[in-house]
Amino acid sequence: MARIDVKKTYKLYIGGQFPRSESGRSYVVNDAKGNLMANAAQASRKDARDAVIAARQAFGGWSSKTAYNRSQVIYRIAEVLEGRRDQFVAELRASEGVTAAKANTFVDAAIDRLVWYAGWADKITRWSAPPTRSRGPTSTSPRPSRPASSQSSPRAVRSRARSVSSRRSSSPATPAS
Repeated sequence: MARIDVKKTYKLYIGGQFPRSESGRSYVVNDAKGNLMANAAQASRKDARDAVIAARQAFGGWSSKTAYNRSQVIYRIAEVLEGRRDQFVAELRASEGVTAAKANTFVDAAIDRLVWYAGWADKITRWSAPPTRSRGPTSTSPRPSRPASSQSSPRAVRSRARSVSSRRSSSPATPAS
């Protein structure tokens, strides 16, 4: 008796789970030379909507973390990427057909970019605008607020500092009781 060939079901990754795509279809991903690299699930519009909903639900948890914690997470991603650098270089070379030097440049840029974002994550939060319910890149959002200390020009800050120091020197000293 002949065995029935059991086909593998390729799945998506949405909201921390691996659901099957609505269509149940998959497609072949080839490298630059036409060799099989992977099979990927073909997502439908509903699958894309589900992914967007999951991302919106996850946003609250991510944004409730402190800026310092988000910075640590981003830096950890950079560390993992650095630790698996050879794998990413090999994948880039196979999928894109680029030279080793170019693939190394791409991986270096990705690591440097993550480290840069990790470094700034806890420093620019005071300038970030409040979350808006935008519907895409064409929506208008409020201009990012600036910290009170940088709203004035340096000249105005210096003149205020002079006036405060002159008031202190002209006021009579009161003995501490």
